[in-house]
Amino acid sequence: MLIQIKVAMQYRFMQPNTVLLALEAAHYDGQQIVNAHININDTEVSRFAGDADVGQRIIARARSHDMNLTYSAQVDVTRSSRPLHLLQAAPLHLVPGAVIPYLRASRYCQSDKFTHFVDSRFGDLAGGQKIAAIRDWIEGELTYVPGSSDADTSVLETFAGRVGVCRDYAHLMCTMARAAQIPARMVAAYSPDITPPDFHALAEVWLEGAWHLVDATGMCSPESTAVIAVGRDAYDIAFMESQVPAEMLYQSVSVVRG
Repeated sequence: MLIQIKVAMQYRFMQPNTVLLALEAAHYDGQQIVNAHININDTEVSRFAGDADVGQRIIARARSHDMNLTYSAQVDVTRSSRPLHLLQAAPLHLVPGAVIPYLRASRYCQSDKFTHFVDSRFGDLAGGQKIAAIRDWIEGELTYVPGSSDADTSVLETFAGRVGVCRDYAHLMCTMARAAQIPARMVAAYSPDITPPDFHALAEVWLEGAWHLVDATGMCSPESTAVIAVGRDAYDIAFMESQVPAEMLYQSVSVVRG
């Protein structure tokens, strides 16, 4: 599936600033970058590899108080999804060292607090069957409410309030999977199935020796998802981190098929 992505941003800073950006679709399994172009006005730009070598992050040093950015890309998503309930989880001693960090609790995903709940609610299931049941439980229990959370909202608040946005759904998915001793990580992505169009967050789980995308919001599928970045939680995949307060003047994200 071909996906066309267009992003435009205008931000104003209190002083010349350095920002960390994660918004380019990654060269990643199951997707190919057909073409891409990014332009950031009046900045000095450098790059480094993203977490787990997925994608690249941009360090942009703005010489003025304003940053104007445009990004466009065409991505060919070639992955297909496998039914989760058919996938097996690896025994802990066979999980690769590079995957082990995604079993641990993190800033927004306090998975150690959910062990009892996951055991009592999903303890009769294993592997992909457990992941599918957790995904369905989250989609059924949470209500998607724009503006219901902010950058400080943790999974404990999401679980208690049962409302959130994609970030919160993904946090809860990662948290419960880790509590079940199945590695899970947060994913930033684009998809034409997100309404309104925006940066999207979902999860990846480690089953049968590979990462598999899981969207607890039910909005998008692996076949329609272009991955940007991965990390332990939202802290690692934010599309922009600023060293000083930033005022958003304009922001637009467009993702369409074709």
